[in-house]
Order: sequence, then C-alpha cells, then structure tokens
Amino acid sequence: MAKFEEAVRDHTAGDPMDERVRWTNLTQAQIAAAMDAAGTPASRHVVRQLLARLGFVKRKARKTLAMGTHPDRNAQFENIARLKREYQKRKQPVISIDTKKKELLGNFAPPGQLFTREPVHVFDHDFGGQARGVAIPHGVYDLRLNHGHVTLGISHDTSEFAADSVLLWWRKEGQSRYPDARRLLVLCDGGGSNGCTYLFKSAVQRVADETGLEVRIAHYPPYTSKYNPIEHRLFPHLSRACRGVVLHTVELVRDLMETTYTATGLEVSVDILRRTYQTGLKATAEMKAQLQLLCDDHLGQWNYRLFPNPA
Repeated sequence: MAKFEEAVRDHTAGDPMDERVRWTNLTQAQIAAAMDAAGTPASRHVVRQLLARLGFVKRKARKTLAMGTHPDRNAQFENIARLKREYQKRKQPVISIDTKKKELLGNFAPPGQLFTREPVHVFDHDFGGQARGVAIPHGVYDLRLNHGHVTLGISHDTSEFAADSVLLWWRKEGQSRYPDARRLLVLCDGGGSNGCTYLFKSAVQRVADETGLEVRIAHYPPYTSKYNPIEHRLFPHLSRACRGVVLHTVELVRDLMETTYTATGLEVSVDILRRTYQTGLKATAEMKAQLQLLCDDHLGQWNYRLFPNPA
C-alpha cells in the first residue's frame, strides 16, 4: 500500500471546492509499472483492488451544477408544478419543447461505436464547410402520453420554426389524441428559439390562431433548462438511436430517430420540414399589436397566455 501511494502521489489531484473529491490521471498499467520500478511488482488486477480500497472509482463528470441562480427560481418551479397538475387533471395537453443540438450531414465522425464488419472511414476534421447540410431537431414531448414528435429542419432554429414544429405535432398527433382540448400548456426554457421575446410570442400567437387553443407558456427560470422534461425524457434517447452512425442525409436521421424507444413505452414520430427561415428579424409595433396576450400577475415575464384572434 505504501508503494502504491508513492506511485500515485505526484499524479493525484483534487477538487478545490470539495476536499473529498480526489482523482489520478494514471492508468492501471502505469501504476503497475511505477510499483515495479519501486521494487514491488503488482499486476493490474492488484492495482485495481488497491484503487478500490482507497475509494478511486472511474467516473464521468456530471453536468449538474448550475452556473447561476435566480431569486424566483423556486417560486417558478412551484408554479409550473401547479399548472401541470391543473392541466392534466382536466385532461388538457401538456407539452415540453426545445431544440436539440444540430447535426452536420456528411462524412463526419459520429460519437459512439457500432458493430461493423469493415472499418468506417470518415473525414479527419469536422469542418462545417464540407457538410452537405444540417439537421436541426426540434422536439415536442407529450408528458401525459410519453410520446415525442421531432421536426427536422434544414435551415435555421428560429421562433417560426418552433411554432411550425408545434403545429405539425398538433395536426399529426395532438388534435386526434385530445379531441376535447381547449387549452395547451407549453413548458420551455427561456433562450434560443423559445426565448422570452416578442418574436416567440408572435410565433405562439400563430399557433393559437391556427389551432383555436388558448396557449399558455411557462418558461423555466434562468440556469435551469436541464429541468425541462424533454431534456431527459426524449433527447438522450434520440442521441442513443443515432450513436455511431455516419449521418449522410436528413432522411437517415429521420429513420434512426423513429426507432427510438424505451422500456417505459416512449414512442417517437419524426417529420422533415424543408422550409427556409430568415434570421435577424425584429419585433415590429404591428406584430405586437396583433398579440392577444395576457401576462400573469405573478412572474408575468415567464408565465403568459395567448388567445386566438377573433378573426
């Protein structure tokens, strides 16, 4: 044990925020070689036992620490929980939306591994200029039915794209599953295509107009986007379905994502939307005037409703 501790002493570091967290960047073979050089030969099997005895376990870093906080964080979480209970009790649809990381289409190295009979050769660099295009997955996750709908865009991630994705879900899935729906609760974070902006509100207004539903938006507080249900109930499984596959076309991405499933019964449908979206748009006074918007008295910046226009 003394020789082992001597072998790893100069290659052991810790977390300055937590003295209990220690790690070493040496491999088992390197530790065994160092012990051998010190006069105490040990196999990798023995080294593995010594590591376990001292509490060294191979782990992956977890993305769990928020980069900031907000004084109204807990109040908004309580509000979202109340809204979810209210809508589900009345059998009104509750969905979680967000955009997943875009996928470059082309001969690029994918994350993960596959069983193959021959080597898979890809470009040695992932330069966007060599891509055949992009696939931008926008997801709609139905909390009650454990069902996901993904719209694959090929242009830009804008608020209009997010609205079109929700409308596609409603026409293909929502209106048949919720024939008596009068209201829709949408959970989302506060950035990107579904940020707390008038452009997003205008896009949601179009959803309300075309569906005839009262659409209620509830944004998650800053620094808490990982708590959005779609982030852990749909997106990881989409990534697993595409793992290790070279994504040459958007049709291949669609076919892979449609195979997504879980033991708890998750099902996924996927559509490709070939519309081009313009970026850099600004909210105009006319756009704001057309909004049938009602903000909540409590935390109105994150909680508001949009009603269908009478026309």
